[in-house]
Amino acid sequence: MTNYICVTCGCQYAEAVDPPDFCKICADERQFVGFGGQQWTTLEALRASHHNHIEPMEPGLTRIGSEPTFAIGQHMFLVEGAGGNLLWDCITLIDDETIEAIRERGGLSVMALSHPHFLSSIIEWSRAFNGVPIYVNAADRQWVTRSDPAIVFWEGASRNLGEGLTLIHGGGHFDGGTMLHWAAGAEGRGVLLPGDIIQVVNDPHWVSFMYSYANMIPLPASKVGHLVDVVEPFEFERIYSPWLGRIVAEDGKAVVRRSAKRYIDAMGV
Repeated sequence: MTNYICVTCGCQYAEAVDPPDFCKICADERQFVGFGGQQWTTLEALRASHHNHIEPMEPGLTRIGSEPTFAIGQHMFLVEGAGGNLLWDCITLIDDETIEAIRERGGLSVMALSHPHFLSSIIEWSRAFNGVPIYVNAADRQWVTRSDPAIVFWEGASRNLGEGLTLIHGGGHFDGGTMLHWAAGAEGRGVLLPGDIIQVVNDPHWVSFMYSYANMIPLPASKVGHLVDVVEPFEFERIYSPWLGRIVAEDGKAVVRRSAKRYIDAMGV
């Protein structure tokens, strides 16, 4: 029995003798099956060919990503707090070195996910830290590729996780699309960790919004406006993308506002 991993998206599936016929994440129009067709791997194979890079971003925030890049190449974030640490989003490769590095920073108390493209090997990470809860928005329940009692399907406009950490339900890219607000970040001016529900683009003074990044399907203007509205009550100076180097360093809230206006204007609405 093996927990097969989709090579294209990096999501791990429940134990089976044979791999699934297809990856439901990649078969959806927001993702894709590569030109070489559906391919599968395992954690054992990944550990033999990849390692994780750990990089402090600012006090209390650490970025963790795999080298060389695997699947869609996102990074995850460890947010440290006096009452416990949160792992935001996920990557597929879990190994002893990374587990030990997180333990040295205080371990994990909770995990949370922005959307199904980052499901990765969330169950492996939770189990490595005594089955810590994994918050996944209930609207994305159908996309979970490996079930486990650790998954907490939450509902509502937001969920306070303590330590100044708040999950914000925005929808958009996925129905359950979730962002994380960290009030203590940026020296108390606030940080937004939006996954790619709101995406920092190549110009670090702007963000954008898409239904499908891989297939370039835009979001309707109404949904973009909704994303602006749901983050409006929260103060944030910085925005960290899950992709390396994509950071809005200052004036993050105003960047979201003006980026949404530019997007909506470009659509001619």
